[in-house]
Amino acid sequence: MAPLLWSRGEPGTDWGGLEIATRESSALLRLWRGFMTARYFVAAVLLVLQVITLTIGQPVHRAAIAVSIAYLVATLLGSRYARFQPPIRGMGPTWFATVGIDLATFTLLQLLQIGSINYTPLFALPVLMGAVLGTVSVGLGTTAAVTLLLLADAAWNWLQQPSDSSTRFVQAALTGTGLFVVALLAHELSRRLAREEALAVRNRSSAQMHAQVNDLVIETLTEGVLVIDSFGRVHAANPAADEILGQGLAGMALPFPLDTHPAWQPLAALAAQTFLRRAPQSHEVPVAQVQGAPREVRVRTRLTPPSERGFDSLCVMFLQDLRELEARIRTEKLAAMGRMSAAVAHEIRNPLAAITQASGLLAEDLVDPAHRKLTSMVQHNAQRLARIVDDVLDVARARQQRIEPLGDMVELDSTVRMLTEEWVRQSKRNGVLVMLGTGGRDVRFDAEHLRRILVNLLDNAARYAGERDGSIQVSTLADGRDRAHLQVWSDGAPLETAVQRHLFEPFFSSESRSSGLGLFICRELCERHGATIGYERRALAANGPEGNDFFVSFAPAETRLTQ
Repeated sequence: MAPLLWSRGEPGTDWGGLEIATRESSALLRLWRGFMTARYFVAAVLLVLQVITLTIGQPVHRAAIAVSIAYLVATLLGSRYARFQPPIRGMGPTWFATVGIDLATFTLLQLLQIGSINYTPLFALPVLMGAVLGTVSVGLGTTAAVTLLLLADAAWNWLQQPSDSSTRFVQAALTGTGLFVVALLAHELSRRLAREEALAVRNRSSAQMHAQVNDLVIETLTEGVLVIDSFGRVHAANPAADEILGQGLAGMALPFPLDTHPAWQPLAALAAQTFLRRAPQSHEVPVAQVQGAPREVRVRTRLTPPSERGFDSLCVMFLQDLRELEARIRTEKLAAMGRMSAAVAHEIRNPLAAITQASGLLAEDLVDPAHRKLTSMVQHNAQRLARIVDDVLDVARARQQRIEPLGDMVELDSTVRMLTEEWVRQSKRNGVLVMLGTGGRDVRFDAEHLRRILVNLLDNAARYAGERDGSIQVSTLADGRDRAHLQVWSDGAPLETAVQRHLFEPFFSSESRSSGLGLFICRELCERHGATIGYERRALAANGPEGNDFFVSFAPAETRLTQ
């Protein structure tokens, strides 16, 4: 996969050319450091050569020794203080601090030479330096200066020895011609090398960026991904594969044989079949888990194209939890039913209004207290149904922006105790432990909405909790940030990761008979009042058993809510 990545710049801006120019500058900086090192070496060799010549008793001009020492010092100072802004565009301070000093030094040594020592080959260093690090004009100008210096040296020798004039002039001319050719070729090769290096670095950076994006995409995929070679060894696996396969896949050192665990042998056989047939495969296989029943997994395999360098293809295996896939399909079906239920709820409002009005008129004519109590119950439950209908319509309409009227102030501890005791009486559930710790703090929340949230959380806890005392615990507490919290804890089995990801989504449920709206409506009600709802797996005490904890964090009482 090659993701499309782009950046926006000013119209007409050649960002690619700017990047290549920057890379070329980096290459020229490295060449600059190389030439500085070469100058150190040449200066040291010249000084050592003069000392050796003096030691063995050969004639040496003492001024040549002084020039060699001065040249060594100049190379050190030039490397330290000369500022190089690639490329060298003229014969300015940088040129004089490096190339100019080289030309002056080698010219003086050539003039001061005694015996058969010839310093002419050293002029290749400033010529190459100007051609490689400078522009074409700098390179040719440096070569022209060297040629003129060689001709001047030939003229100086002609004045001293007229009989040997032609040979030196011809040699200087041929040397200058050769240096011109070398300068042109060196300049062209250096520029091409810099461009090729810049493009290589750019391509490598782009490949690294694409690899990082691909790794991120694979890491966040909900499908499990395994990369397997023809010998059945796993070379890569994403976190989703570890969640689906289990067996400690994340802790295994790569590569490892896929048939390490007996539970993965069907996957290894499917990968081998893919390589054998050289075609994609798709099967549904049960994969045993460390805990619980085997998990039904849909497995799809694909082969990568063979590499041009002779590497064999790789098998990419995609793993998908069938239960989660079926839950998504069921979610789509229930979503359609949800839209239909919204229409039905809209039609229920008129009969409910008629029932409420009729019960109110009937209550005016009743005298018997028992009859009046019955009509009051009818009115109360009709109003409650009307509020539920409004909530369903709110979810269906998905009104994103509206001002929610402030709810009444309710005392959290007493309300939670009353609602929990009411739920215990109706459900006849024993062993529910209530711990209240807010000290009578008030929260701004609609009492009926708080009832629906607490009843829903208690129903979920009772569905999976044990029968012992304390298997369900309802608690309230306050923190130092003036926020109150409600917690419903149960000792049920941990929720699977695939279920946790969709806990508060509409029409998602791990049970076939559930509508999947309970926790979603709880979240919607919490958001209307500025509260948050969440889930975590934790233990209430340091050494106590772990359980499923659903918590609601209420907004501070003085906060005004706007959505």
